[in-house]
Amino acid sequence: MQRRLRKAQGPFEAKPALPIIDELILTVLSQHTSDINRDRAFAGLKDRFPSWAAVAEAPAEEIADAIRPGGIAEVKAKRIKEILEEVQAREGSLSLDRLQALGDQEVADYLCELPGVGPKTAACVLVFSMGRAAFPIDTHVHRVARRLGWVADNASAERTHDELAPKVPPDIRYDLHVAFIDHGRNICKPRVPRCSDCVVLDLCDAGPRLLADGAAV
Repeated sequence: MQRRLRKAQGPFEAKPALPIIDELILTVLSQHTSDINRDRAFAGLKDRFPSWAAVAEAPAEEIADAIRPGGIAEVKAKRIKEILEEVQAREGSLSLDRLQALGDQEVADYLCELPGVGPKTAACVLVFSMGRAAFPIDTHVHRVARRLGWVADNASAERTHDELAPKVPPDIRYDLHVAFIDHGRNICKPRVPRCSDCVVLDLCDAGPRLLADGAAV
C-alpha cells in the first residue's frame, strides 16, 4: 500500500518541525480549512503578536481578527486563548518543551486534557513536532481507511484512531499519513472519487462498488 502510493506520488518529505506549542496552535487553526488558509492564519497570528504570552493576554476578538483567513475565527480564537491560559497555569510558562521527556501516551494524555484538544490534534503534535510514531486521523485519512475496508464504514475518527494506529508499522506512520492525505485530496475524493486512476483499487473494498454504481469515475 505505502510503496504503491509513494511510487505514484513521489518521495516522502517531512515538513520542518515546529516547537510543540506552535504545532499545537497550528493544528487548532487547521480545523475545517485548507492548508493554505491555515498557514495564512498562523502567519497572521505571528505577525500581530510578538509572543504566545501576548496572544494569551489579548482579547479573543483581537485574536480572531488576526486568524480570520482560517475560518470560524471566533471559535478558534476562544480555543487558542483557553489552551494558552491552561498551559501557562500548568507549566508556569508558555512552553511545552518539557513534554519531550515523556512517553508518547503521556504526551497524548497531557494534550488531550487541554481545552478542545482530541486524539487527532495530539497525534499531529506527536508526529510533526516531536518526531514520534503517531498516526493522525484527519478527514482524508478517515475516508480512505473506511473505503479500503481497514475499519468499519461507520467507524468514527476516534474509533479509527484507536483501531488503526496500532496496526500501522511505526516506521511508516508519518509517511502513510501524508500519502493518505494526498490520495484523499486528489484521487479518493469525497464526491466522485477517481477510482479508475487509483493505484490501490485492487486492495479497496469500496472502489469497485462505487464504479459499478456510477458514483466514481
